[in-house]
Amino acid sequence: MVQISDDTTPQCDAWEDLTSAVNHRKWLCSLARPHFGEDVLEIGSGAGHHAAEWADMGVRITASEADRRRVDALRERFARDARVTVRELVVPIAGTADYSTVVAVNVLEHIEDDVGALRSFANVLRHGGSVVLVVPAFEFAMSEFGRAVGHHRRYRTASLARALTKAGLQVTHCRYLDGPGLLGWYVARRLLGRWPRRGLAQSAYDAVCVPIERRIETRFGVPFGQSVFAVARRP
Repeated sequence: MVQISDDTTPQCDAWEDLTSAVNHRKWLCSLARPHFGEDVLEIGSGAGHHAAEWADMGVRITASEADRRRVDALRERFARDARVTVRELVVPIAGTADYSTVVAVNVLEHIEDDVGALRSFANVLRHGGSVVLVVPAFEFAMSEFGRAVGHHRRYRTASLARALTKAGLQVTHCRYLDGPGLLGWYVARRLLGRWPRRGLAQSAYDAVCVPIERRIETRFGVPFGQSVFAVARRP
């Protein structure tokens, strides 16, 4: 189940501190956008920042959360926005549906049975629909922070592709993102034991480094990164 309980509020606050990384979020949303159809379901929408970004890109999207408080906050945020529907949804998802796309950004690593979760994503897709994922990369970068916020694993491209294939999906894209970010994450989280926080360092990295990385990684693949980006199709 992807859910936020009372004892994880500090961890959730730490994740919300990452939302000031506007350029990084726009980068991820732009990468995902070409793989969307006309009716998109986002799993684990959090405060709704990605959903709002995609809505501004012309996407009709359903934002979802398992935790009632977050669902209520999403409904309040998007109450006057007809582009965004909000629903309460627990993973693995029960039943079937007919979405064109399921997208999950930094969600799958929270789910113990990731293959089972991916199968349930496939079940709410129409045939030919796509699952779009962003997950954290490389197990050596797992930190106390990661474990505190409920991460079961970090992925390599091969392990994520293997999970998608086991779930009956056909992988069409699978690559690393944010090469320098992996080094920064490892130093800050593993070596120094720091949790993510808003601040000058994060703002400077997002404002200066991320646009450069985005231009370079759009043209050239990188052999490692802070995240794995993957797209898989339901046959």
